[in-house]
This record gives sequence, structure tokens and C-alpha cells, in this order.
Amino acid sequence: MSQKGEQRVTDLTFTASARGKFSGNGLTCQCALGRGGVVVADQKREGDGTSPQGIWRMKRVFYRPDRLARPDTALPVVPLREIDGWCDAPEHPLYNRAVTLPFEASHEKLWREDHVYDLIVELSHNSDPVIPALGSAVFFHLAHDDYRQTEGCVAILREHMLQTLKVSDTETSIEISF
Repeated sequence: MSQKGEQRVTDLTFTASARGKFSGNGLTCQCALGRGGVVVADQKREGDGTSPQGIWRMKRVFYRPDRLARPDTALPVVPLREIDGWCDAPEHPLYNRAVTLPFEASHEKLWREDHVYDLIVELSHNSDPVIPALGSAVFFHLAHDDYRQTEGCVAILREHMLQTLKVSDTETSIEISF
């Protein structure tokens, strides 16, 4: 049970639709998805800006400890460091994995100046097994105030993310739908 009496629900699934709506467990709010729209998961490609259709399990949460407190969640929680990155080079053996910077191959920095990566939830898309070029860093993260489209992730406002995390555990999923 969380601090405010909310109970975690086993096998909870939130839905993020191409119409810009995120919902589940009594929460309904706006969301942003990929600039390229939603595609069938096996058609997702590295760098195409699309969000992969499917049900993706939440794996772990990364957060910026200099900007917010550890989130209340049953998911594994990892404080971000300035040296944290994510490999997006399909030919590299660490493709779609967390890496330490500096890193020789193409990567994304997780420690950003803007606030969209102050909270990041790693989703299970292309994670077990990892298939080269099928897409990397498909995260659930914070939205810009104007809900501008993402590079393929699901994004919502901080208050809604914190509410979602309170009821989430490793059995919780996000369904990205058309």
C-alpha cells in the first residue's frame, strides 16, 4: 500500500492511445507519443520516431535525485548520474541497454537539461531478447508542458507520472494502442 492508501493492483495495465489519452486505475490524462505515430511493434525501427503498438511491462524507474525525491513505487528505482546513457547503436553489443559515459558508440544522455528525463520508466519493448535496429530507449517519461511529440516514447506530466508510479510494480504494463 502506498502512503496515501492507494493499493497496488496486480497485473495493472495503463493505456496510451494514439489519440493522446493515457488512462488506467481511475486516472485519465493527456499523453504524448511518437512524432511518427504508432506502428505495429515488429515494424518499429531505430530512429523512426514511432511508438511501438503492444503491451510493455514496466521494468525500473530512473530519477534525477537533484530535482526530486525518490518516487513512491514498488518498481526498482535507480538514481540517475551525470554519466548515465543509453546505447542506440544497433550494431553495438550493448544496444538498447544502459551504458556509462563516455561511451564510444551512438547513445542518448539520460542526464538532460530539460525535465523530461527527471523520471524515466524503462519499458520492456525490445528488451528480451534485444533485436538490433528494432528500436531502443522506448521509455515512459515526463512530457513537455506543450505535450510535443516524443521520439517514440510515452510521456505524461509529472503529477500524473507520480500518481501512476504509486500503484505500479514489475507486473504493471503500458499498452500503446492505435
